[in-house]
Amino acid sequence: MATFTSFNDRLPDPTFSVTDTGTVGAGSSGPGFASTAVTSNRPVQVSRTNSGRGIHRESSAHFWEINISYHPMLREDFDTVNSFLDSRNGRLKPFYVVLPQYSKPKNAAFATFSLANVIKTQGIHTAGSSAIMLSAAIPITAYPRPGDFFTISDPSDINHQKTYKVTRVETNALYQLGSTQPSTSQVRVHIMPPLTKVTSSLSVINWHNPKFRVIQKNDVIETQLSTDNLYSFQLSLEEILP
Repeated sequence: MATFTSFNDRLPDPTFSVTDTGTVGAGSSGPGFASTAVTSNRPVQVSRTNSGRGIHRESSAHFWEINISYHPMLREDFDTVNSFLDSRNGRLKPFYVVLPQYSKPKNAAFATFSLANVIKTQGIHTAGSSAIMLSAAIPITAYPRPGDFFTISDPSDINHQKTYKVTRVETNALYQLGSTQPSTSQVRVHIMPPLTKVTSSLSVINWHNPKFRVIQKNDVIETQLSTDNLYSFQLSLEEILP
């Protein structure tokens, strides 16, 4: 008798298929995205004094918003993604989504290197840190670039599931004066937003298929069926952390 461990919790897409039992495996691939929109929300309160000085503070945590539009699709494709969404019980159960434009690093050499090698953090990084040191004997010609997305697998905190974006990169050859020089096998990446949690040393950085942990923004999803028997609908999602 065949059994399985758990149901799938990632939105099906053309590179990720699920079986009829709702598990990961050879089965039905999800439909492709017609377009995606990613919004970075970082609420900040700004006050201005009578003398013109600005007072700034963050009013709440950063989160991503994602809007996905689908091409008109046949019922077979529609049922694959719609049945998955129904299984999440609206906004009750979070799930994961991978965006094709951020599924791998931009630097082709680093994409190949990070696929074959495990890249980890060097040292402990406190919550609120806007830069992290990476160590994996990274070649000088193969390093992450601004715009790359990643997630962190921290063995000491399974709830560290925030998705981060690289904003700047420092190497052994070029680094900020007064800061610690990265070794020839290290790079320092600046990130947005800053770390939401303390990150232990040797936490794994996931560069390929970084997953956004999301819920639907609305309790209602409207679908349309044309006279050509094609289904159309859109998804509005927002990041939610455990």
